Amino acid sequence: MKLIVDANIMISALVNFKGKTRALIFLDELELLAPEFLISEIEEHKNEIAEKTKISYEELTIALNLTFSRIKLIPFEEFSEFIQKAKEVCPDPDDEEYLALALSKNLPIWSDDTAIRERQNTIKVYTTTELIGMFFVYIITSQ
Repeated sequence: MKLIVDANIMISALVNFKGKTRALIFLDELELLAPEFLISEIEEHKNEIAEKTKISYEELTIALNLTFSRIKLIPFEEFSEFIQKAKEVCPDPDDEEYLALALSKNLPIWSDDTAIRERQNTIKVYTTTELIGMFFVYIITSQ
């Protein structure tokens, strides 16, 4: 299953190394894409992530690289023609690139952000809980 993954999912996976979000990210049945913008969003929260995890920056960099290895980053140029439509329907400017990418690829988004889920109806948004329900057997056996 192909999905657009947003920053709150990445942050959750990094903060909780043994959590189900991280298990989903590494599930072979998922193919994850994200706008390159994801890198800058994660950089913005790097100190917060380091504080919550209580790991060194070196360890955090390794965790980031490992997690990013599962995500295909898409340059803005590849979906820029959809940004105007995304701006029209997106409740949060920080989510516009994720929505534009989802529109360009006709893919759902994986996000636990209530605003993108409840305040737009253009793109399907799956929560972590919904994906766990869909892939329950794989998650249980991978831990």
